[in-house]
Amino acid sequence: MFDLNFNPVTFFGFMLGFVIGTTFHEFMHAYSAYLLGDDTARRQGRVTLNPAAHFDPLGFIMGILLALNVGLIAWGRPVPVNPYALRGGRRGMAIVAVAGPLSNLAFAAALSPFYHATLGVFPADVSGVIQRMIYINVLLFCFNLIPIPPLDGFNILVGILSNSWNVILEPIRRYALPILIGAVFIVPYVSRTLRFDLNPVAEIIGPVARGLLQVFGLA
Repeated sequence: MFDLNFNPVTFFGFMLGFVIGTTFHEFMHAYSAYLLGDDTARRQGRVTLNPAAHFDPLGFIMGILLALNVGLIAWGRPVPVNPYALRGGRRGMAIVAVAGPLSNLAFAAALSPFYHATLGVFPADVSGVIQRMIYINVLLFCFNLIPIPPLDGFNILVGILSNSWNVILEPIRRYALPILIGAVFIVPYVSRTLRFDLNPVAEIIGPVARGLLQVFGLA
């Protein structure tokens, strides 16, 4: 639902955190893949902290909607990775996959001391911006670790499980878009229509996100 009580501090903090967070996220995918032997992303100019290299127009628009409390998902430009060029095979792909979300967690953790240092010292708007930057990066960390395709969590799961599980899980990848749309949009919409509230994404990441925000002193 659209948030009629527009707060510029909340919006700016959310968008700033989203742009920087997705830049770190995609950079770490590209950089870790390069370190493991795949130079596909490097040849496309993705091993960089320049936000323009990781900009996805639709994903950015969805980020704006998310900041306005309208959308449910946003993204940066996906990094191309050739799993056959990675050292370690599926294990290498799992490392590349987890590097992105971990960068968001590290960024949120790094911002936490600055948030607390600004309280009562700088105007409330400053701490408000930093708070929203932490919040969105905690969400990016939690959301991307959900083990469904095309999210990073699925590549991590496939990478750490045995070959027998890989045979079962890999075919699911072809249904990545329907699964993601179903989990994020369809199931919550249908559940509200039938007058019972079920949001699988919120149920999965909510407790983890709240726990991390408590650790960072924001909840």
